[in-house]
Amino acid sequence: MKTENLPAIELGEALRRLGKTIATAESCTGGNIAHQITLIPGSSDYYKGSVVSYANEVKINVLGVNSKDIETYGAVSQAVVEQMARGAVRVIGTDYAVATSGVAGPGGGSAEKPVGTVWMAVSDGKRTESRCYHFGTERAENIEEATKNAIFFAKEFVEK
Repeated sequence: MKTENLPAIELGEALRRLGKTIATAESCTGGNIAHQITLIPGSSDYYKGSVVSYANEVKINVLGVNSKDIETYGAVSQAVVEQMARGAVRVIGTDYAVATSGVAGPGGGSAEKPVGTVWMAVSDGKRTESRCYHFGTERAENIEEATKNAIFFAKEFVEK
């Protein structure tokens, strides 16, 4: 297995050791977290599925994100990404979920949320933690960095 997929391998080992499952709710990463996790042989033991909620309607109608929070804070916000993670736990029926929402670029940024801004959250349905990252201006690199950091974040959360 390639060393660049080490975070996904380590996350899988932690989930398997604990007998737990995880799902993903992805916006700016477009399913890349799910892809990295499912590259691991045997990942079906702990990975159950994903909602790629690129559109706000999917965040609202599938994951249960409050539309007023999207209007007030924007899709790239702590409030929204935390609801995405909790929604994925509920909808997919897993022990944990990791969610991402951000501005991958090259367009779409603003003064307060420039290209490379990514919010991510991990939840077990009761406890939810979130972080904001600021990556660069290159779309592919932002997606890769967000993916890697989200997987590391999920591993840390699962091991607490």
